[in-house]
Amino acid sequence: MASVTNTTSTNAADLFASLNGTTKSSSTSATADMENRFLTLLMTQIKNQDPLNPMDNAAVTTQLAQLNTVNGIEKLNTTLTQLLSGYNETQGLQAAGIIGKNVMVAGNTLPLSGSKAYGGALLESAADTVTLTIKDATGKVVQTENLGAKEAGSFYFSWDGKDASGNALADGNYTFAVEAKAGSSAVTATAMKIGTVSAVARSGTGFVLDLGALGDVAFKDVQQIL
Repeated sequence: MASVTNTTSTNAADLFASLNGTTKSSSTSATADMENRFLTLLMTQIKNQDPLNPMDNAAVTTQLAQLNTVNGIEKLNTTLTQLLSGYNETQGLQAAGIIGKNVMVAGNTLPLSGSKAYGGALLESAADTVTLTIKDATGKVVQTENLGAKEAGSFYFSWDGKDASGNALADGNYTFAVEAKAGSSAVTATAMKIGTVSAVARSGTGFVLDLGALGDVAFKDVQQIL
C-alpha cells in the first residue's frame, strides 16, 4: 500500500491521534478530511479483521485507487481554475490594449458621420466580383458599387456618404450588404462592421468592448484589429 504515503505528515499525525482516541484540531481540505476518514476506517478494518479470512488485497488496492482518483480530480480542478484565472487576466490586458483602435466584428451597421463611413466583409473564398449595396434607415437603396475581385478573408471599404447620383446624404445610421461571386457560383460573404474601441468593461462571461454608435460587442467576437 505504497500510495498511502501520498498523505501529508500532518494528516498521518491526525490519523494516529484518532486511532489512539485523541483528537487534533487542524485545517484541511474536503479531500484531505475524506482521506483521513478513509484511512481511519481502513486501519480499523485491518486491525479488527478475521485472521482466518483477511481482507482481499485487490479490494484494498481498488479503494486506494478510487481515493487517489478523487484527490487527483480535486488537484486538476484547482489547476484548471488557476489557468482560467490567468487566462482571464491576460484577456483583460489584451482588451485594454486595443482602446482607441479600430476593430472589425460581424454586423451590417454603417454609421455615417462627417460624410465618412467604414465597413468590411469576410469572404469564405476568393471572388471575381464583389458588390456593395447601401441602404438608408427606411430600407431604400442609396448606393450600389462594384468593389471588384477580392481574395478570401477579410477586407474593408470606405464610403463618402454620397448616393448613386452624387448627392451628399445626411449623417446617420445606414446598413449595407455584400454579395460575392466566383464565376456563376455564389461566395459566402459576411458583413463586418468597423468601430473604434472607446472603453472596456468586464462582464460575467468575459470582456465587453464599447464601440460607441455601434454598441457593445464581446471581445471574443472581434474578427480583426485594424
